[in-house]
Amino acid sequence: MNVGSLAPLAVALPFLGAAIAFVLIRHPRAQRRVSLGTLTITLALEVWVLAVVWNSGPVAVHLGGWAPPFGIVMVADQFSSLLLVVSSAVSLAVLAYASGQGAADGEESGPVSVFHPTYLILVAGVSNAFLAGDLFNLYVGFEILLTASYVLMTLGGTGSRIRAGITYVVVSVVSSLLFLIAIAMIYGATGTVTLADLAIKLGALDPGTQHLLHVLLLVAFGIKAAVFPLSFWLPDSYPTAPAPVTAVFAGLLTKVGVYAIIRTETLLFPTDHFNDVLLWVALLTMLVGILGAVAQTDIKRMLSFTLVSHIGYMIFGVALSSVLGLAATIFYVIHHITIQTSLFMVTGLIERRGGTSAIMRLGGLAKLSPILAVLYFIPAMNLAGIPPFSGFLGKLGLLQAGVANGSPLAYVLVVGGVVASLLTLLVMARVWNRVFWRSASDAEDPDPVLLASAPIGEGGRSMSALRTSKHVETTEGRFAGENEVPILPKMMVYSTLGLVALGLAMSVFAGPLFDLSQHAAQDMLARTPYIEAVLGSGAGTP
Repeated sequence: MNVGSLAPLAVALPFLGAAIAFVLIRHPRAQRRVSLGTLTITLALEVWVLAVVWNSGPVAVHLGGWAPPFGIVMVADQFSSLLLVVSSAVSLAVLAYASGQGAADGEESGPVSVFHPTYLILVAGVSNAFLAGDLFNLYVGFEILLTASYVLMTLGGTGSRIRAGITYVVVSVVSSLLFLIAIAMIYGATGTVTLADLAIKLGALDPGTQHLLHVLLLVAFGIKAAVFPLSFWLPDSYPTAPAPVTAVFAGLLTKVGVYAIIRTETLLFPTDHFNDVLLWVALLTMLVGILGAVAQTDIKRMLSFTLVSHIGYMIFGVALSSVLGLAATIFYVIHHITIQTSLFMVTGLIERRGGTSAIMRLGGLAKLSPILAVLYFIPAMNLAGIPPFSGFLGKLGLLQAGVANGSPLAYVLVVGGVVASLLTLLVMARVWNRVFWRSASDAEDPDPVLLASAPIGEGGRSMSALRTSKHVETTEGRFAGENEVPILPKMMVYSTLGLVALGLAMSVFAGPLFDLSQHAAQDMLARTPYIEAVLGSGAGTP
């Protein structure tokens, strides 16, 4: 049996784990074990599938034995398999982080009981989207992950989370409606929704119809990917969610939208009609996002704006329509999933240790928690693109692809990419200087929890400053006693450390990873391997 045919288990296993976790809803410890075990097995399976696909090429699985275009097909190629492995590794790290937080806070009932099955359903939706071989199954994948994300975003039921959740739901519904309309129109025009079949039949439509369908898909996926000007919802939605939820959202959800854009531009519409438009969108996304980050005084909101900005780099590579540009984009997507998630996990630890994520209320964390300082510094410099980290290598590949393109607009994007990278370094360094380097007493409005754990006598501030109140309320709604120092749970620290180490491994093994990205880019631009894997040998190049 071809191991590649087991790829649908990447969707089935999380669903099965979610069902078991739901049955164990009154047994949180068993829930955590089932969830972690399910994702561990899923990750091992996906690594195996990636190894097979790397050697043998794309593998298509016809569910129920129905051949396309009548049946549902799932396709594992190098790109989708690589994303499956990285997304599951990141999801496993975040799940361990969330489990550590739940165990430390004693949340033996309530939201954490709902969290585990919902989280596994989210992972199943992401995997389904990556493996989908037809537009409707891609839509189903989006709806699965979005439905789960609605629940996760509003855990705890606070006013701010409900308000942010409403905005998120409305925007997501609009995006899904546009996608569904596009699917209906594509089916009406071609009689199929299978991606490989569409790769052949869409080219036979008249240019006006092609452009309309192309634009509909780009707008629907652009909202999900949070490209400018369709990114207004993200900075107000993500920061309000619980720390583990924000981390997995930042790492994965927008990348599913980017994945769909890449498939659209390489498989369905491999023309350059909208390349200039995408280049302008990439430039504005990079610059508007990072300028928004510069203006923020809260770490979570700042990271949310940098998330938007760096989506622009990915769109830049796609719009170049070259092997080097697409390879750099694939490499950068993998890098960004890991680094952005780790930074949000670190921010959750900062919030737990210092009592807040507001920059003006923090200081002295490098002395109070050296391990936390290291965990922030490494991915922050990686995101900023400092050599020799993977962020630098990915950006360098994109800039080289832009220079190779040689058009005036491509050169503008090269300059814009450098400017956005320098501004990213600025905001990362500002957080380091103010949150970690300066003393707690130098903060403009120091958080009481931070002062409670600061060394006695530092800047004339000590525990005596808090003796006017019996308890101190933290930003997460928890309470610390007068003499209680916030302690970082080991499982939260170890899971964050593991993800930071994965980011470093991407820098160490950047050569093989970029080779894999380049092979994936060549296959996607050629299209023939994907089409023949689904429709059979001899389907030919459309």
